[in-house]
Amino acid sequence: MSGHSKWHNIQAKKSKTDAARGKVFTKLGREILVAVKAGGPDPAGNSKLKDVIAKCKANNMPNDTIKNAIKKASGEGSNKVYEDIVYEGYGPNGVAVIVEANTDNRNRTAADVRHAFDKSGGNLGTSGCVAYMFSKKGIIVIDRSTTDMSEDDLMMIALDNGAEDFKADDECFEVTTEPGDFSKVREALEAEGLEFVEAEVQQIPSTTVELDDANAEKLQRLIDRLEDLDDVMNVYHNWDE
Repeated sequence: MSGHSKWHNIQAKKSKTDAARGKVFTKLGREILVAVKAGGPDPAGNSKLKDVIAKCKANNMPNDTIKNAIKKASGEGSNKVYEDIVYEGYGPNGVAVIVEANTDNRNRTAADVRHAFDKSGGNLGTSGCVAYMFSKKGIIVIDRSTTDMSEDDLMMIALDNGAEDFKADDECFEVTTEPGDFSKVREALEAEGLEFVEAEVQQIPSTTVELDDANAEKLQRLIDRLEDLDDVMNVYHNWDE
């Protein structure tokens, strides 16, 4: 659940091991918990939950698992209070890194994130140090092989419902929206029976940085360490993979 590279993400989702998939499902379960606590268990009246469910489906989370997570969240007896925190820092060669976390213990998460940066040749920065290099955008990616809809028809549905941009290549259709328009566009595409490889609001870099093999390896270790932390939901960077 990091970065942004359409075809890379399609391939990664197809080749994920059971262990990696289980880790992703655990984090998505927490997102469901937070959404249910904030707006209730009915997706019809909870737009945040609807968006999380779409993200779950894009990550191939089974419907029964999603329903069970919502049910569990509805009856959650824990008094834990989770909050969203964003960390910013630098990877090897000055690559900008944004870490989105959801935690019930700020001190634990901050220490874990700092340790991951320190161990990987990066450093944790102050709030705002790299955020200006990114823009929040709704991103919806559709694998061409999963639909018979023509490129023109799909583009018109997206644009008519408020999409900001539409791109197509040999493997994918990519729809970009402003964050406020994301849910409307996603629901319009869902109504057409389309399935998504990605469906979430992401941090998109305005410029990218190329790395040599040694620094690329270091950055990948940093990303892996961060994503392995239970509290980390998403990792974004401006490395040109």
